[in-house]
Amino acid sequence: MSAIAPPLPFAAVSPRWFRSPAEREDCGLAREKASTERELVRRSRRGDEEAFRALVDRHRDHAYGLALRITRSREEAEDAAQEAFVRAWLALPRFRGDSSFGTWLHAIVARRALDRAVARRSREARESDIGDTSAGAEVPAGEQRDVLLSRRLDRLIARLTPPQRAVVALFYREEQAVGEIAEALGMPPNTVKTHLARARAALREAWLQNAEAP
Repeated sequence: MSAIAPPLPFAAVSPRWFRSPAEREDCGLAREKASTERELVRRSRRGDEEAFRALVDRHRDHAYGLALRITRSREEAEDAAQEAFVRAWLALPRFRGDSSFGTWLHAIVARRALDRAVARRSREARESDIGDTSAGAEVPAGEQRDVLLSRRLDRLIARLTPPQRAVVALFYREEQAVGEIAEALGMPPNTVKTHLARARAALREAWLQNAEAP
């Protein structure tokens, strides 16, 4: 007998679905963290909203970080992460556990973030040519060189196409294999490899063109 999707928690459509650190402590999250993730997933599949909120608390920061690396927009990243958690809740009956819940969830996040990044790029292209406003940002005195280099790399990654940013984030940050990325983004494996190759070439060329500046 196939599992029936549990009703969507009311709070899932509201920012209040994401609890603050103080709220997490007040809700006795310490006891929830003692549970294994597999147990939380099992309870969530049965419609336990509190168990699913515990999963949200565990993965919210990572999900947002991944979405931000792909969208390069805080607002879009927040929306993408929110949508991903809602979709994960609705899709839990189809989650077989072949991979970890985190890997499965981050694939959903990446797809939602990529869709939003592509739509945003298309919208901006129609409206106007928006430059990279971060390039001229002041760097606080005393910053270490490695931090400056990291910021420079982030600016270069921001210039990649949305699909290239997505595969770079999943391949290097999430350490996913090409096959896993292909499945997550709905792309043929050869397309993922092409995006990776072009992203590496673009980053290498851009880095060398201004090698003297951090």
